[in-house]
Amino acid sequence: MRVEQPPQLRRSAPLSSQRRSEAEQPLVIIVDDDASVREALFELILSAGFRPVCFSSTRELLDTDLLDSAGCLILDVRMPGASGLDLQRHLAQTGNPKPVIFLTGHGDIAMTVQAMKAGAVDFLTKPVRDQTLLDAVIEGVAMDAAQRVASAVVKRNIERLETLTPREREVLCQVARGRLNKQIAFDLGISEVTVKLHRGNVMRKMEAASIGELIRAWDTLPASIRELGQA
Repeated sequence: MRVEQPPQLRRSAPLSSQRRSEAEQPLVIIVDDDASVREALFELILSAGFRPVCFSSTRELLDTDLLDSAGCLILDVRMPGASGLDLQRHLAQTGNPKPVIFLTGHGDIAMTVQAMKAGAVDFLTKPVRDQTLLDAVIEGVAMDAAQRVASAVVKRNIERLETLTPREREVLCQVARGRLNKQIAFDLGISEVTVKLHRGNVMRKMEAASIGELIRAWDTLPASIRELGQA
């Protein structure tokens, strides 16, 4: 694999990440059975300010705990043993949305469609321009960061929801549906004063400054939890 290093590459790479500690840099995991490709990709990713780590097979990677690290994956499609597509499928089945970039010398339309439908950042063929690959890596790292922020918000709101009493959850569900206090009181067989009391407790426990903020927090919850609240 030929690796070109255009003069403008370092100016376009995220140099600010080089000033962060190694532990804070996004990890770009490279899985390819070709040693020369791994070496070339390692040097390229390192030059862009990211932390590269290489594996010759998906099994080697799965034997580590690196898949939970911030960053993205660069995978070859066809390798001895489990393929890159197999690894992508494994990530989906285990609920890990880690962004994947496919880089292969043996791709076809069917593979490309399968990979992209499953959420791949890009499907690139060798040889590939350095900047094209780096653009995909930057996009993948950004996607991962956004997903981690969203996941943290969901986790936080679930933890807050768990502090509510069963009645407070019922009131929250009704508020999220746009029901008025008097309607909630009628549906639950309680007084409006009691509804207001429960709603105040819900606002405090969910740390919502307004009804709009409360509803947005409700909307971040997994559908299974929201459906349970409406049962």
